[in-house]
Amino acid sequence: MSTSHTRPEQASLRAIRILTYLMFMMFAMTTDSVGVIIPEVIKAFNLTMAEGGAFQYATMGGIALAGLGLGFLADRLGRKGTIMLGLVLFALNAFLFAVGDRFGFFLVLLFVSGAAIGIFKTGALALIGDISSSTASHTRTMNMVEGFFGVGAIIGPALVTQLLHAGLSWKWLYVIAGVLCLLLIVVAQVVKYPHSVRHADALPSLAVTLKVLSDPFALAFSAGAMLYVGVEAAIYVWMPTLLKAYSGSWLFLATYALSIFFILRAAGRFLGAAMLAKLRWTSVLVICSAAIFVCFCAAMIGGASVAIVSLPVSGLFMSVIYPTLNSKGISCFPKQQHGAVSGVILFFTCLSAAVAPFVMGAVSDAFHSPWYGFGVATALSAVLCVIMIANALSGLSDKRLALLDSSEYSS
Repeated sequence: MSTSHTRPEQASLRAIRILTYLMFMMFAMTTDSVGVIIPEVIKAFNLTMAEGGAFQYATMGGIALAGLGLGFLADRLGRKGTIMLGLVLFALNAFLFAVGDRFGFFLVLLFVSGAAIGIFKTGALALIGDISSSTASHTRTMNMVEGFFGVGAIIGPALVTQLLHAGLSWKWLYVIAGVLCLLLIVVAQVVKYPHSVRHADALPSLAVTLKVLSDPFALAFSAGAMLYVGVEAAIYVWMPTLLKAYSGSWLFLATYALSIFFILRAAGRFLGAAMLAKLRWTSVLVICSAAIFVCFCAAMIGGASVAIVSLPVSGLFMSVIYPTLNSKGISCFPKQQHGAVSGVILFFTCLSAAVAPFVMGAVSDAFHSPWYGFGVATALSAVLCVIMIANALSGLSDKRLALLDSSEYSS
């Protein structure tokens, strides 16, 4: 089984990169606005924290199931076909938010939205491998992609805040995202994508996904992504609720803590490519995961007056971890399996993004304080740091990546 990829002209290559960046920015506007939307939903429908968190669980559940069950589409239908399918589904679904007014209806729309994101995201992640010249290049591109994701994560919550201040519903965020998605569909239709030539015996299917799922490297990188996302979700889902009762002299920081977090995360992702060019990626992940653990410990020990600083600052150290883990995990496999492995890692990522906030919300409800939920997140950050240290010391992933560099990118 083998697949060869013909790289497009440089102009098309640049257009593909920009389009991919904008796709990630567009869907981040919706997924990372949930922390601002949930308090409004809890108030409107008289929900508990765990119930209100369903806005997070529904989206991430849709992404997770699409990633695992449909990740192979990027290898079977091709990158462009998969991306177009996901974008069209996302746009059609987004406009339905304008006519809804029931909690259950919104959950269905969020699930479908997540499935659409899962489809076009696996196509886009597989495409990054096609346009990369090495595993190191793949990681740099992934950090740039996630940098634009970070920009979307800044725009989305700020837009929701402005809508609420203007007396409008948060629902219009999805309508705006739908309009942007339509524009991306038009551009994606005319861009020339790399052409994948597949041999007769190369028939990607769900069986390939299951084969990838049994690989220890896929599971190891998925575990790292799960832990990281559980920690990050504590910030963008529950930090606004955690700091809502703060009334000290730093009220301005508490009010804009989530925006500050997203700004620092975006800035860190753009700097991540430069960091990874000068330091071993394993060392960067150890340093950053340790710093995150310190930030969470400082918040737990110092209380709200420290948390309004340390929790947003953790975004600077979170910036590099997920795109690097994602990139290295995908790069540990041949290009014809990039769609499948992208789906597997995406499944575990979104499983954590759904389950971790639910557990934190349930723990917070049980003990009548969101601080207990953040205690769970602090424990997850400690485990993440230990795993990153073990990865750096073992060197096993570096050996696998070197092998794929010679077999997949040497030409």
